[in-house]
Order: sequence, then C-alpha cells, then structure tokens
Amino acid sequence: MTVYALSGIVLIYRDTNTFKLAQTIESQLSPGLSQTELGKALKFRRFNAESEDKQSINFKNGSYNKESGFVSYTRYELPVVLDKMTHLHKATTDSPAYWLNIFFGSALLFFAISSFWMFIPKSKTFKTGVKYSLAGAVLAFILISIS
Repeated sequence: MTVYALSGIVLIYRDTNTFKLAQTIESQLSPGLSQTELGKALKFRRFNAESEDKQSINFKNGSYNKESGFVSYTRYELPVVLDKMTHLHKATTDSPAYWLNIFFGSALLFFAISSFWMFIPKSKTFKTGVKYSLAGAVLAFILISIS
C-alpha cells in the first residue's frame, strides 16, 4: 500500500518537474532539419518549437543549431526507484506484472467492503463507520464532479 500511495502522489506531479532530476543532453544531428524532423530525431512525442530563425530552432529546455546540427537540451526524469514505482502504478495488460495490480486492487476492494462486517450493526462503532463511509462517498462524488 505504501508503494501505491507514494507512486500515486508522485503521479499527481507528473506534468511538473517536482521529484525529477535534470540531465543535460548534447548531441550531433544532421544539419538543416525542419521542426518536424527535429522532433522525430529527438524522439519527442509532442515536440513544439517556441521560436525559429535562420540559424536555430528553440524549444522547451533546449535549442538546435541548423547550420552545425548541434542540439542541446535538458531532460527531466524521475529517479530510478520512483520511475519504477510509477510504472508499476500505471501498469497495463502489456506489463509483465499487471496481474499483481488486479490482485492488489481486488484485495483493497475486499478490505474496504468487508470492514462493514467487523462490528455488530447495532453498535456505536458500526454507525460511526457508516457515517464516515457516507461522508467519504459524498466527497468522492464531489471530487469526480469537479474534475
């Protein structure tokens, strides 16, 4: 549960550079590439140039010299442990351990539902638990509605 909690928190910040380490990359590409060709050569999914002139193409966190083909940019990546944890959190059926996610999610659902049978329904603890559960359901509905 700790791994899922931590990786869930890290994933909230995936569009920022929080928790990420900067790595400066410099390489030599073919001179005279267009914006589209540069994006493909760098293997950037959503490449978008911020400005372009006769000598260079400037993009987020880097630049490319059209005349020499020299490119320099900064890449931000999670540390290895956090990266592995977030990939586990985002597992799909293509992932080798996706069945662990299915088992873990099913176990969490079982624990959440079976907790209602831990106490006698007429007890004060049970009634308080139901109130908290209803409040949590309302809060979850509100969060889903506004996002």
